[in-house]
Formats: sequence, C-alpha cells, structure tokens
Amino acid sequence: MNEIIEKSHFSEKVVKLVVKAPDIARSRRPGHFVIVRTGENGERIPLTIADADVAKGTITLVVQDVGESTHLICGLGCGDTLTDVVGPLGRATSIRQGGTVVCCGGGVGVAPLLPIIKAMKQAGNRVVSVLAARNKDLIILEDEVRQWSDETVIMTDDGSAGIKGLVTDGVEKVILREHVDEVVTIGPAIMMKFVALLTKKYNVPTICSLNTIMVDGTGMCGACRVTVGGKMRFVCVDGPEFDAHKVDFDEMLTRMKAYK
Repeated sequence: MNEIIEKSHFSEKVVKLVVKAPDIARSRRPGHFVIVRTGENGERIPLTIADADVAKGTITLVVQDVGESTHLICGLGCGDTLTDVVGPLGRATSIRQGGTVVCCGGGVGVAPLLPIIKAMKQAGNRVVSVLAARNKDLIILEDEVRQWSDETVIMTDDGSAGIKGLVTDGVEKVILREHVDEVVTIGPAIMMKFVALLTKKYNVPTICSLNTIMVDGTGMCGACRVTVGGKMRFVCVDGPEFDAHKVDFDEMLTRMKAYK
C-alpha cells in the first residue's frame, strides 16, 4: 500500500507520482483529493487525485516542490512508500449533462482539472479547455487534456507557447464567440478570483476548486475555512468546489498569507 509505482517530472519542480492505493482508486470521483504524509513526523499535504486506474489499483498525484514537506515527497522514487495516503476526501464534482463547458487551469491546477475535463466530455458536453502558465515549460498534461477536449487553448504570459496573454483573455474570447453554459476554474487563488470576476460580468455560472491550507481534512481544525455567500465553509468537507461568484477571494488570499 502507498508504494510509488511510477515517477516522472513535468519540470524541475513539478513531479508526477503513480501510487498504489486500490481502495481509493475504486471509490474516487472527479474533484476528490487525498491527504499525504511522508515520515512519522511529516506534514499533512492535500493533493487532488489527477487520475486513477481501478484495474491497476493506482492513483496519480501531481506534486509541486514548494517547501520542506513537498520537497521530501518529490525526492521519493519508485519503490519508496508514502507513510499515509488518506482519502478520497471532499465532495465530488457535479458533472453537468450536455452543453458547453469551459475548463480553465493554471499551472499545476491542470492536474485536478483533467479528471473533470474527462468526465464533462463523457457526459456529452462540448469541452473547451484553456491552459495557462508563465511560460511553455510550465504547461502540464497538454496531450491528455487535448485527448478529452473539443478544443484546447494555450495561454502563456511570455508568448512562448500558444497565445500571449492571461487565462482570462482565453476564456473571454470563447465567451464572446459562443454560448457557454458553465466555467470550471482551478489554479492559483488570484487566477480564480479574476476568472470569477470575468464570468460574473457575462453571467456565466462558474465553479472553482479552492486550495486553502489544510491540516486534518475533517473540518475539525478550521484552517481551511472560507466565506462563501456570506457563510463560513470548510474547504475540506464542504468543498473543495464552490460557486466562484460567491467566494470571498480577498479574505481567502489574506488568510493564506498568514501561513507564510
């Protein structure tokens, strides 16, 4: 259990791990996440399940090396074992039936977006995926996204791949040219905030997947609390997905800075 079966690098700081977890693989749905720990005194790290193979009993995790704990996880290799993998946690994505869905992801946010893209396409939707990053080296899972999308738009800040511009530029172009029934956005909090502001202007329903700090993943610690529609919610048990137009992103961004 929890053995790393495969490991590969998207970039120097972003690693893909395929982990043996048959029970989680069987029960996971798009939008679910796990909490991972390495070492008896290791920090609990929430990671969205990017993919699962029920036949092989594995789940795929994408980890960005941003601190001591994620550095330890990224340093593990094939044959090594994660101390704990707890899940699936959170509420699964509500998959709409039919229509046009724009799925936009920034950086490593494309990893949790991929199973949603796949499920939206399998449900009969037209799926337009917009992937964004600072440069071409930070675009991940492009081939896999293209496989399940009717159209894929690449946006980079420096123009090194696709179209030069922000994710909001790509999303707005799609909204202006055709009717969009729903937008799903996953990525940095500041990115999701501006996607929500854009889609609210055009009155397009939008779902975001929040990436707040988590500790226990059961709603007990309160570290992941956010305000949604004027009410307090816990991302780990009430989310991670919420109506983006109702999320108080400014409060969320302020709280996330408190942990740095």
